[in-house]
Amino acid sequence: MLYQIGTLTLDTRPFSADDVNRSASADFAVKPLIGAMQAREFMGEGDDTLTISGQLLPFKTGGLTELEVAHQFRKSGQRLPVMRGDGKMMGWFVIESIQERHSELMRDGVGFVVKHQIQLARVGPEGAASSIIGALLSLFGVIGR
Repeated sequence: MLYQIGTLTLDTRPFSADDVNRSASADFAVKPLIGAMQAREFMGEGDDTLTISGQLLPFKTGGLTELEVAHQFRKSGQRLPVMRGDGKMMGWFVIESIQERHSELMRDGVGFVVKHQIQLARVGPEGAASSIIGALLSLFGVIGR
């Protein structure tokens, strides 16, 4: 296994990946100071995106069914856990976009070679915001009185 996106497994076949790009950032509030460099206050984690690219050979090894599963995840907006092949949990992600390119079209309109690119954005796990709010309210004694 190369990557696991929810129940979707990317491996060497039938649904393969050959390139992964990750882009992560942090958010800072810039505060101007007189006679000094601007100060930056850490505001939290910024965007964290994964782009997984690969190539399918549907007439030799398949993979179109798995590509359709990825489209269903995208359409539903479902939060999915992502795990790398070495067992590292990458976090919870949603599929923002999928690009596919069919080349060497066969008689049914499907490409002999199908290149795909799946763009994922990191999100918090389901219910994370409500559990944080509940914890904060309990700190101030609002809940349970």
